[in-house]
Amino acid sequence: MKSVIVGTAGHIDHGKTALVKALTGIDADRLEEEKRRGITIDLGFAHAELPSPSGEPIRFGFIDVPGHERFVRNMLAGAGGLDLVLLVVAADEGIKPQTREHFEISRLLSVQRGIVVVTKSDLVDAETLQVARSEVEDFVRGSFLDASRSPTVTVSSQTGAGMDELRQQLGRIAAEVPARDSSALFRLPIDRVFMMKGFGTVVTGTLVAGSVAKDEEVELFPEGRRLRVRGVQVHGAAAERATAGQRTALNLAGIATDELTRGMTVAAPGVLRPTRRADVTIELLKGARPLRDRSRVHFHTHTSETIAEIVLLADARAAHDPSLASPLKQLAPGGEAFAQVRFHGPVLLLPGDRFIVRQFSPVVTIGGGVVIDPFPCEGKLAPNVRLSSLAALAGGTSGDKLAARVERRGPAGLAIPEAMAEMGVARGAIEGLLPVMTRAIARAGETLVSGAVLARLKADALETVTRFHDANPLVAGISKEELRERLGASPDVFAAMLASLVAEKKLEVAGEQVRAAGRGVVLKDEEAEAKQKIEAVFAAAGLKAPLLKDVLASLPVDRARAQKIITLLLRDRVLVKLADDLVFHRDALEQMRGRVVAQKSTSARIDVAGFKDLFGLSRKYAIPLLEYLDRERVTKRVGDERVIL
Repeated sequence: MKSVIVGTAGHIDHGKTALVKALTGIDADRLEEEKRRGITIDLGFAHAELPSPSGEPIRFGFIDVPGHERFVRNMLAGAGGLDLVLLVVAADEGIKPQTREHFEISRLLSVQRGIVVVTKSDLVDAETLQVARSEVEDFVRGSFLDASRSPTVTVSSQTGAGMDELRQQLGRIAAEVPARDSSALFRLPIDRVFMMKGFGTVVTGTLVAGSVAKDEEVELFPEGRRLRVRGVQVHGAAAERATAGQRTALNLAGIATDELTRGMTVAAPGVLRPTRRADVTIELLKGARPLRDRSRVHFHTHTSETIAEIVLLADARAAHDPSLASPLKQLAPGGEAFAQVRFHGPVLLLPGDRFIVRQFSPVVTIGGGVVIDPFPCEGKLAPNVRLSSLAALAGGTSGDKLAARVERRGPAGLAIPEAMAEMGVARGAIEGLLPVMTRAIARAGETLVSGAVLARLKADALETVTRFHDANPLVAGISKEELRERLGASPDVFAAMLASLVAEKKLEVAGEQVRAAGRGVVLKDEEAEAKQKIEAVFAAAGLKAPLLKDVLASLPVDRARAQKIITLLLRDRVLVKLADDLVFHRDALEQMRGRVVAQKSTSARIDVAGFKDLFGLSRKYAIPLLEYLDRERVTKRVGDERVIL
């Protein structure tokens, strides 16, 4: 059965609560104070099933909001998840201040459908009723409530006049409302918390996306605490699962009511992250004061309210007109701008979330907008680059938005879990975009990188390796880590880039070194002579190797180049270093190894003295060589002796 959330809007004492009761039979005023004073103070809830034009029933969840100006913050807590609105205007009073404010809030929150309901028709004559109807139709002309797409219905909650027509129109419009996405990540902004005897802690809210079932794990935001759903109710009835678009109550295990409050959100675990800043587009109402850069405001989204600072970035038209890209000192009434909102505390936001801003003092509604990016890139960007990125994230397809997020990360790339958190979507949604975006986005393990960035990275890598060879002709190649750091690439992106260049036979990898394909060490004549001399000296010395410093001093090249030649010989394992100044030729070590193994036929054990006698060495050479044999698993030390393995 399709579920639709309907909210009331309008001035105090215009009959919103009475209207909901006439439609549902439920009195939405649940507080004793509300009944005593005869006004709605907090959100009220009711439900009913009404037929669609096809005869299929539609489940309606009604949110009745307070109309008094003092309780607009409560009204805002219920307005975030509406599918359609009933703009209620009393026939005997007409348009009033909260009529205007509630209408603007509904418009700013991008409620797409609704009905204008002229109530208390029994209190006025036919002529006055027609005047009231005409007045409100003029008021909403050109908006989402324009008579061309939204009906105006006159009713009396007392006599029942017009109620059948209202039910019919509700069914018709609700049938046209697009269903919310039940496959998206689950998110339930909390609007009420209470203790239910025999059950424990219960939270309620409008399920704005996804679904949730009994015994599932959820995460509480902004705290990040994991909880278990003990039970689910939909519109007051027990259910195994609640889906997007339904009024939902969750019985949560492992948490007390005093640890929960309106404004928190229960959501899918392990994906989303709260933020302390967000890039947005903001619209200022025509009747508001100019909004200065860095003004403090009350920021409302879904059921939450927080204090925030608005940093104006540029006129929203700058996305198409670069001449308007200069930072704004203030936003004029009726204007629209790109801005960054900086919150005093963590807030859970997703791209596309709508919000309302109210002046810090006096507290009045001044505007609203939509979240573009809840995780703006750190660091300074050139104004034109930033605006281009914001424009891409504000419009276009899901693929365009993913490509823009990946592009701005440059060679670091964007990890898939980060993309999920930034976009507020499940892994499947990201994975589903990639096959059709192979030109725009390349995959490097769990990291996504722009195809253009990867191409630049490959070109930079080839240039860097070539420059390294030119500057270090005696070194076989640059280390992988040094190359990665020079390029500024993440490990996943670097590995993918390197694998691609190796496959293209443009680079070669030997161990931890990277070199240009076919490029080796290039020695000058005197360097080649020095290399031959070093090798010959150590080969002739056998196990009585000379000190390295003495060999370096005898060469026909400077010490720096001589040291690089030694490094080259050590890398190629022609020479083997056993101590800081003790180096042996590999042939000498192999011959020693063979003689020790052969010694096993005479005796399986050898001590330091026996080793010295066998090779005619002093203790200075014997100890390092025996330790080398231990490391090579030719011998094993047992006490003061070695066992030949």
